[in-house]
Amino acid sequence: MENSHPQDLAALVYNKLKINKLIASLPDIKVLEDLFDCLFYASMCKEESDLIKVTITFIDPKNPDPNPPAYIVPERWSFIAFDKPVAMTTKALAKLSKAADPSSSTLAVYYGDDNKLYVWGMIDQAMHYQNFLNYESDTDSEQPGLFQVSISDIGTLHVLFDYELLATLKQNVLVKRYPDVLTIGPISKILKKNADFLKIAIKDYLIAKHPLEPYTEWEDFLDNLWIQTFSRMLIKIQDYQHGGAILIADNSVDLDVKYRIHYERLTLAMIAHAKAAIDNYIYESEIQNNFKSGRRSVSKHSYIGELQSNYQKKGTNDEIKGAISFISSQSCVDGVVLFNRNMVANGFGGVLRAKKMPGKIYISQTATANSKSLTPHDPKHYGTRHRSMIAYCWNHPTALGLVISQDGDIRVFTRVEDKLIMWENIKTQQYLTNKSQRKMQV
Repeated sequence: MENSHPQDLAALVYNKLKINKLIASLPDIKVLEDLFDCLFYASMCKEESDLIKVTITFIDPKNPDPNPPAYIVPERWSFIAFDKPVAMTTKALAKLSKAADPSSSTLAVYYGDDNKLYVWGMIDQAMHYQNFLNYESDTDSEQPGLFQVSISDIGTLHVLFDYELLATLKQNVLVKRYPDVLTIGPISKILKKNADFLKIAIKDYLIAKHPLEPYTEWEDFLDNLWIQTFSRMLIKIQDYQHGGAILIADNSVDLDVKYRIHYERLTLAMIAHAKAAIDNYIYESEIQNNFKSGRRSVSKHSYIGELQSNYQKKGTNDEIKGAISFISSQSCVDGVVLFNRNMVANGFGGVLRAKKMPGKIYISQTATANSKSLTPHDPKHYGTRHRSMIAYCWNHPTALGLVISQDGDIRVFTRVEDKLIMWENIKTQQYLTNKSQRKMQV
């Protein structure tokens, strides 16, 4: 939605709160309008020459934890109240933002009887929330307050309810839809096809090491591992705020690569991690079945196997993380980062040489890119980096291209039959709409 304002975001949040039957007291729409106005203008301020990046939690100080779980995990959030609340202004937010790194904490905000907003404290342990969103952790404990709002850039606000990304206001554009192209539709099919090497390796491993374990039980796990690893790399590139491009292609035709490499560690680490995860699951199942059958002891083989596989699982996950960081940093060099179908990095600083452009490109509003969701656009309206990727993907129908802007926007390109299709505002983080969607993590 173009030509949107903070008031439009406030209306969206107000309507979301109205349908929540668990909310005892609904804030006035004017309170929410003042909140988003203040945050929007704070995003344009600087503090000690730095742009403001901060997250606020809208939470009642009189009842901050109304429904605590039966079991409190050690890393669960807690609130720390100020001696005196601080009136919420752009200046106050700018000052407090230096003490509230969004990766570790949020500011607790609410309103008084006079409907005036104030900052009354801070919430800790935010790193676990961020790690879950970025596929770095499988911990997904509940979030405090009614909702959270993050300032990530100038004029850019993200509103989250628990683990659901409700909407993003980017300057004057209100985004409410985030195509999940990495798990559904043509892009997902390409990526899952590229994971065949992983599936073949694991199928052979199961036959050799665990012949009674059915491969079909692990196929979704392998798809998730592949997609989540790719998502983690995109998120890492976004964090650099440099902009970059990724090309997955069969060969180097129409492509000059300045720095050629052959880096397959990410590929091998995913295979090793999948093997360790399978071993760990099987040994844990053996131990559990022993206890269920009434035995009061565990075999030495199962115990050592569970211990070693768990250690290996953690180690290979760290290896994947390191390989992702190694590759992602290469995106800071102008040009594309080149991958083959097996996620082997073959170089960076690549220049795309294809010249022939399609007359039109089609922007898809859905991950599946059905005909009703396509809107034609003139490719000449885009910058050099986008046009070169459009031309390459048009001339090489099996190629998959991604362009990451400095502001973090990701656009994905591929040719589907006779159309060059582009997706934007794609879902990369682990946003969920309800707890039933929280599947087993890798």
